[in-house]
Amino acid sequence: MSVLLGIDIGGTAVKAGLVDETGAILLSETRSVDFDGYRTPILTTVTALARELLEKSPEKPAGIGVSATGQIDVRSGTVIGVGASLGNWLGSEIARTLGDAFGLPVTVINDANAAALGEQRYGRARGMENVLVVTVGTGVGGGIIENGRLIEGRRGIGGEIGHFSIKFDGEPCPCGNRGCFERYGSTGALVRRFTGDPALLEALGVPAEDVDGKVIFAHLDHPAVAAAVSAWIDCIAAGIVSLIHVFNPEIVLVGGGISREEEHFIRPLRERVLSRAMAQFAKNLSVEAAALGNTAGLLGACAYFRQVHGEG
Repeated sequence: MSVLLGIDIGGTAVKAGLVDETGAILLSETRSVDFDGYRTPILTTVTALARELLEKSPEKPAGIGVSATGQIDVRSGTVIGVGASLGNWLGSEIARTLGDAFGLPVTVINDANAAALGEQRYGRARGMENVLVVTVGTGVGGGIIENGRLIEGRRGIGGEIGHFSIKFDGEPCPCGNRGCFERYGSTGALVRRFTGDPALLEALGVPAEDVDGKVIFAHLDHPAVAAAVSAWIDCIAAGIVSLIHVFNPEIVLVGGGISREEEHFIRPLRERVLSRAMAQFAKNLSVEAAALGNTAGLLGACAYFRQVHGEG
């Protein structure tokens, strides 16, 4: 049974682990990547952590699967686009650097696409062929699996679901478009609803800098708060229904910390999606919370490596 080194690189931390074919994480470590304001390149921290794990491994892994933040050219394993200021992350040659350092084959995939593959191989969508994963956080990310294969597009950067427009004349987005899904359906968008509205902020009774999803959901007994959250869920449902009509999945999985709110988030979202999708698209469609949490990227990176190298 071959073991892989899985690496999940985010904007604030990197997690690395030894993963077997069943998806069991045999050993893992996490490190900050922004500990000195990115003066130390992210890839330097990643390489050091990978070396630590490999030295502890009882066997030499068959390869390295990497999940990384940003737009990833999967052919070269290079970061070709970033959505935020992450030091000198843009242009990082992840596959070449790790391959040269350890003499192992390396695959690299975007973190949201990795999460989709992780759920399909090891999580709640195990064994399913048509899967839509939507991650709701500071932004909106996700991945689409069609007929068992991840939709990657020409350069491996397909599936950028946070940046299709649900309102053509809507809010400007940092990506350059207007009305993007994540400008309305992210937890970042929910927080902006409250910090930008004095009445809503007063209903929460906390300073603007303390507002987050947890605080908001703790005040759902206030009618104005409940109404604002309901309108936000409507936005997420609108985006998901549009994606359902394009890709016709058998399951929609919603990830991110907010997905733990089954009663006040997942259930009403499920009801709205299934009632608004066209009847034949909604038939036998499941809408559930994703299962893997913060291990999804790590496991998905290994699933992608095995897919590329013909291991299933």
